[in-house]
Amino acid sequence: MRHRNSSNRLGRKPDQARHLLKNLATSILLYESVRTTKKRAQVVQGIVDQIITIGKKDRLDLAIRKIAPMITDSNASRKVIEVYKKRYATRPSGFTRIVPVGMRKGDGALLVDITLVDGVAGGEALPELKKEEKAKVPKKTKPTTKKAAPTKVSA
Repeated sequence: MRHRNSSNRLGRKPDQARHLLKNLATSILLYESVRTTKKRAQVVQGIVDQIITIGKKDRLDLAIRKIAPMITDSNASRKVIEVYKKRYATRPSGFTRIVPVGMRKGDGALLVDITLVDGVAGGEALPELKKEEKAKVPKKTKPTTKKAAPTKVSA
């Protein structure tokens, strides 16, 4: 029986899953927002949170040594230490957010955006919108075009 035996795993060979998670974690750390499937986001969320926690709490040399095997690009570890350490200095945990987007057209997989909380996406800060501040969509009006009166043709 497999009662109460749950884990976040990907249905791939172990080395493929490991490389997929490394690449996904690196992309999230570099670009701060990635669109992927729900299951992949759930699996990589803990890894990204762990990397940021290591960058915050450990000494510089130890943090680099612990983060390097978890990612594929040295710029990502540099960004963790230089940018995220300051940004999340007061936040104890919960550095990522998973936002549902919809379903993928081809196979119907559930897509989500996994983003860093208080992050910057596309060069601008992500604003927290309140209900009152949401943009109101103008009502569509029918175009008013007057038909020209028929002209009499005299022969």
